[in-house]
Amino acid sequence: QVQLVESGGGLVQAGGSLRLSCAVSGRTFSTAVMGWFRQVPGKEREFVAAINWSGVSTYYASSVKGRFTISRDNAKNTVYLQMNSLKPEDTAVYYCATTFRYGSSSIADFGSWGQGTQVTVSS
Repeated sequence: QVQLVESGGGLVQAGGSLRLSCAVSGRTFSTAVMGWFRQVPGKEREFVAAINWSGVSTYYASSVKGRFTISRDNAKNTVYLQMNSLKPEDTAVYYCATTFRYGSSSIADFGSWGQGTQVTVSS
């Protein structure tokens, strides 16, 4: 079984930064594509970013491109999301998840979700 635990969320002012972490247990981490999603109450969960198994290739939602950076440390079984220039509309619960389908941003292709970490950006 793969388990994911997110951390690093919190309250930050607009323009500030946060770094989220997702610690993953399980032997498949080093070969899996890792992704971040976010969800606001009453809305669908949306794709944020993903990174391939080696960390060389990444892709982002247009709403965060240029502000967020996804990275991973396979030795630590951890994936990160560095969030800069945060905006109030970035407020959401952020989730990490795994897939073996690089290039996908579909929730249906991602499994083994974490419990989420709350990010709140004040104006």
